[in-house]
Amino acid sequence: MKSARLVAAALGAIAITFSNVAPAADAICYNCPPQWADWASMLKAIEKNLGYEIPHDNKNSGQTLSQLIAEKDSPVADVAYYGVSFGIQAKEKQVTEAYKPANFDDIPDGLKDSEGHWFTIHYGTLGLFVNVDALGGAAVPTSWADLLKPEYDGKVGYLDPSSAFVGYAGAVAVNLAMGGSLDDFSPGIEFFRKLKENDPIVPKQTSYARVLSGEIPILFDYDFNAYRAKYKDEANVAFVIPQEGTVVVPYVMSLVKGAPNPDKGRKILDFIMSDQGQAMWANAYLRPIRAEAMSDDVASKFNPASDYARAAPIDYAKMAAVQVGFRDRYLNEVR
Repeated sequence: MKSARLVAAALGAIAITFSNVAPAADAICYNCPPQWADWASMLKAIEKNLGYEIPHDNKNSGQTLSQLIAEKDSPVADVAYYGVSFGIQAKEKQVTEAYKPANFDDIPDGLKDSEGHWFTIHYGTLGLFVNVDALGGAAVPTSWADLLKPEYDGKVGYLDPSSAFVGYAGAVAVNLAMGGSLDDFSPGIEFFRKLKENDPIVPKQTSYARVLSGEIPILFDYDFNAYRAKYKDEANVAFVIPQEGTVVVPYVMSLVKGAPNPDKGRKILDFIMSDQGQAMWANAYLRPIRAEAMSDDVASKFNPASDYARAAPIDYAKMAAVQVGFRDRYLNEVR
């Protein structure tokens, strides 16, 4: 009997220890990594304004969708964030709940699902995030084609386009720049086959810190990460919009179908779309979907408008529809 009481006491102590170390989260957001798009500041603001503690989550868009599908019968997340093509697929896989957050009508058509299964919260322009000090004397590249030159051997990185949305967005941008289309990825596949000879670095997760450290001197990435590095971390970096052109890419959010905390999920999405939430994205150098949230001071820190003239929106529904086909070709012909 005494030994039984000792075991019970020990188990109780273990339970108390674990509850102190890992308190239950108030809500779960899949793919809210603190080093990406200044989610760290947004999560702090949500906790301050709504009282919800949301743990950091370092999934990429593809991993997020896979997890939502795997948990379809017993959802864990309340809200999800991903590149637009994955948001479209999430609706198709029936893992999202229709919800129109605050200021939903301000979002232009084509950048939201009409029922609110996904909607754009901000967007960026895909280009080259360059650590100038890490180039070893090589010039800052000005085009996609430059990256195939011998002086950039081992200096170019891109996130895995078979999994990470930014990787896929980069592949779409390169493909279009090389003369391809959303119906023909052959020019892009050929580019990546040639780039493979230059020993590229291909991580699966956001790699902001690896660019700042110089481990990845050149990364296919968005303008907002480069501006954050330049103005907040005061690093010697450049953002290049390649001469051949590039794409503008939305990032979207959804309420998860069957979410364990749906009311909290809705309030989180409302906050993100509020004046305060949208201004936070702008202050992190993202272009908020509600353009009025971008101050003139922040806008003045972006590359000139003449550079951005080389960046264009595309058919995002078609981009989503052809993603699996591209992924299969990339895995079979490049990786």
